[in-house]
Amino acid sequence: MFDTIASEFSGNFAAVPWEIAAIRLVSAILLAGAVGIEREWRNKPAGLRTHMLISLAACLFIIVSQELSQLPFGDGEKRIDPLRLVEAVTAGVAFLAAGIIFTSGGKVHHVTTGASMWLAGAIGLACGAGQMPLAALATGIVLAVLGILRLFEGRDGKE
Repeated sequence: MFDTIASEFSGNFAAVPWEIAAIRLVSAILLAGAVGIEREWRNKPAGLRTHMLISLAACLFIIVSQELSQLPFGDGEKRIDPLRLVEAVTAGVAFLAAGIIFTSGGKVHHVTTGASMWLAGAIGLACGAGQMPLAALATGIVLAVLGILRLFEGRDGKE
C-alpha cells in the first residue's frame, strides 16, 4: 500500500521538466508579486498575496495542461485546445475581480485592482507557457502605467 502511495508522488514530468516547471512557477509569483506590491502599497483590497496566488494558479493550469497532453487517454483521438484553458482561467479571475469591484454613492470602486488581478492571471499564463520575457515586459509596462498615470491623476488615491 505504501509503495502505491509513494509511486503517486514520484510521477514524471513528461512535457515540462520539473526544473523548468519550477522556474515558470517562481517567475509567475515574482512578476505578479511586483504588481501586487504596488496594489498593497496603495492599500487596495487585493494585494501581494492575491496577485501571487492568481498568477501561480494560472501558471499551474498551463503546465498541467501540457502534462495532460502527454498522458494516454484511451484509444481515441485527443483534442487539446489551449484556448479553452485560457478562457477558463480568464473567467475564473474575472469572477474574483468582480468580487473586488463595488459601487458606493453612485461611484464604482477598485476597477484598477480588478484589472490588475486579471493581468496577474495573464502573467501566470505567459509564464506557464514559457513566455517569461513577455510576462516580464507586461509587468514592467503595467507598473509604469500605474506609476506614471498616478502623477497625472493627483494624489487622492482614486481609481
